[in-house]
Amino acid sequence: MLRIHNTLSGQLEEFRPLVQGEVRFYYCGPTVWDYGHIGNFRSAIAADVLRRYLKLKGLRVTQVMNLTDVDDRIIAKAREAGKSLDEYTAKYIAAFWEDFDALGCQRPEVAPRATQHIPDMASLVSKLEERGHAYRSDGSIYYRISSFPAYGKLSKINFAGNIAGGSERIDTDKYEKEDARDFALWKAPTKQEEPAWETTIGRGRPGWHIECSAMSMKYLGETFDLHAGGIDLVFPHHENEIAQSEGATGLQFVRHWLHFEHLKVEGETMSKSKGNYYTFRDLTARGFTPAGIRYFLLSVPCRKQLNFTFDALAGAEKTVAGLRDFRARLEEARTEPGRSDELHAATEQALTEFEAGMDDDLNTSVALAAVHELTREVNTALARRTLREDNQREVMAAIERLDSVLNVFGQPQREMLDEEIQKLIDERQEARHRRDFERGDEIRDELAERGIVLEDTKDGVRWKRR
Repeated sequence: MLRIHNTLSGQLEEFRPLVQGEVRFYYCGPTVWDYGHIGNFRSAIAADVLRRYLKLKGLRVTQVMNLTDVDDRIIAKAREAGKSLDEYTAKYIAAFWEDFDALGCQRPEVAPRATQHIPDMASLVSKLEERGHAYRSDGSIYYRISSFPAYGKLSKINFAGNIAGGSERIDTDKYEKEDARDFALWKAPTKQEEPAWETTIGRGRPGWHIECSAMSMKYLGETFDLHAGGIDLVFPHHENEIAQSEGATGLQFVRHWLHFEHLKVEGETMSKSKGNYYTFRDLTARGFTPAGIRYFLLSVPCRKQLNFTFDALAGAEKTVAGLRDFRARLEEARTEPGRSDELHAATEQALTEFEAGMDDDLNTSVALAAVHELTREVNTALARRTLREDNQREVMAAIERLDSVLNVFGQPQREMLDEEIQKLIDERQEARHRRDFERGDEIRDELAERGIVLEDTKDGVRWKRR
């Protein structure tokens, strides 16, 4: 039974989708103004783990992840670069998907871009006007917060009295408003060259918040199961999404809200001004692997803060290398028929503990602990030569199940040596058999020069490319 902390209720709740066997799930994706940083990808991986676990539970998942390709920052950056919005964002959209794929994330069923859904946003704004939740001022349209008494129910903030918005996304709405708390649904162009669209509600561009409301309800319906995103989005973004969506439909917008905690760098907030801002590409340029980065980013439960250090990332790299080496040794092990009851019990225990951890608010720390305990048990069996055929198949199946969620073991790379190298390996084995160790060492050195590393094990010779 999966239980998730619901930000809306403030409680740990059993997750039950509206339609049995199906999950409709929205994740707030990136604003594509630059390359994705490791904080962005921590959230993306957390959403991926959730998606994968729901599927492991036998649920059919329809996930929507938006790409915000128009906002004040993107407009400013595109203008500086002398490019159109599409020209400017194309590079970063392509880069995001490259990084997303490299990190082993499954792509969502739908990934809508804001600029391709302007009519949907205009239609939603029109409904809000009709219901008295929106008003016009100098060509722009604002949400009237006083018309929605439940405003604040997600963030639990007391909004009594007129308060200025604390978010940059609110502060940049430099238009005339009835109330300082009101936010822009539709922005009139302030400059001739500013991007704008002709719509049924006039010429302009959408506010940030209306984008997710329009796109999520278009693809998932007026009420859906799960909405996830970073903790920084609770207010104002997700609070405003609720006001817009429920104001337009009169129905509950989302049943379960899940928010992922911040990533810190050496205990501090990541920022370019502090010099501690790292994109995924910054880390791979330093030699770290996507698998190591993924392992590190999911190693701490998503609702707890994660502190990034290069030492911790280096440790994650070693751990992943160990897991992949373990998988290769397990597959190559020569076993005798039968089953070890002790190892069978250990395998069953690992699967049980893994699922218990994941069911408890997606506790990946507990899930990974179950994985490592299983590898220790199996390594001991390999060393003692007590691993049997049935255990080997059972453990391999267990790893497949665990890794369908974590995706850190990776698939074994079965490379074929060319004929010349294979002959050298065979010749070395023959030389060792006749105790010509000098020739054996010569062949080992020759192979090493050609990037082939040999490892002599109890089960024979293993090789890998350097």
